Amino acid sequence: MSKNSKETSKSVGSLASEVLRNPSSSAIQKELAGSALSQSHSNKQTGADMESKASHVLQSEKYNDTTKTLAASVLSQSNKKR
Repeated sequence: MSKNSKETSKSVGSLASEVLRNPSSSAIQKELAGSALSQSHSNKQTGADMESKASHVLQSEKYNDTTKTLAASVLSQSNKKR
């Protein structure tokens, strides 16, 4: 299996941290933020389920820039073969 060695950047990590501390953040934002943070300074890759959710966010018009930034980061860390 091909490994993706990308990890969450400091700016996205900070954004993810803010999202998780903000009580008004949406459930999808918190889920993406948690995934992004778990991949910070690690070799973990995005799972298929989270990859699908992130892809949906990026294709939808209803999500804001914060959500799309988190989704893009999570998706960029997915398995290269999927």
